[in-house]
Amino acid sequence: MMALARTDIRWRALGDGGPKVVLLHGGLQSAANLTRLAGELAGDFTVYVPDRRGRGRSGPAAPGHGLRAEIDDLAAVLDETGARNVFGLSSGAVVALRAAMELPIERLALYDPPLKHGGHDPVAWLARYEAELSRGRKGAAFATVVKGTGGARFLPRPALLPLAGLAVRNPEIAALVPTMRLDAAVVEDAAGPLSTYATVGAETLLLGGERSPAYLKAVLLGLEPVLPRVRRVTLSGVGHLAADNSGKPALVAAELRKFFR
Repeated sequence: MMALARTDIRWRALGDGGPKVVLLHGGLQSAANLTRLAGELAGDFTVYVPDRRGRGRSGPAAPGHGLRAEIDDLAAVLDETGARNVFGLSSGAVVALRAAMELPIERLALYDPPLKHGGHDPVAWLARYEAELSRGRKGAAFATVVKGTGGARFLPRPALLPLAGLAVRNPEIAALVPTMRLDAAVVEDAAGPLSTYATVGAETLLLGGERSPAYLKAVLLGLEPVLPRVRRVTLSGVGHLAADNSGKPALVAAELRKFFR
């Protein structure tokens, strides 16, 4: 684990040879959630997995934290490590995509970026979530995020609530629930037409799961004709969290290994 003094961003580093790759986690996650993916890649790459600001062991987010700060943090990681390959999951993919418009990223892999597209608002859950947090109902807020982001689609909210209550008894999960407002800020700051990304010069891999929510599949379909140097891969039998420790990170790693080589 290393730290950047000027930004207080900490990361996990695995592997000691091959191209350098940065992995950016998504919402309700920290660097710890991508350790299996990093381990799968460490035999071929030097892998850096930062805790995005406000999560894990990195410094707290300042008031008004949003996309600009996240891009600056990634810039600091790239400057310090010399990495030019970036993978982003979910909101981490939004950060990576926007960063590629201005940072020296050569290869960019994106898994299900929740951009606003086609009339769908990926942060429509935010007001209810904030109200529940303000009343100290962290389990309910967790359930709102899960349902609002397309998780547990076949489980009614009343059935999800007791499970969410049990989940937030885990201190690590409980600490991450309030950070979803940071991810929502990133998504809101990135709002705009997908044609914005026509200036991205990096070689780009669009990844998604066969079982990912429909709105995330629509974003990838919308990005594919916009990005100048792009290919898209849909992974069979998995959903939005395939890259997470709880998913099937080996499937994601197989595609990243081919792409980042």
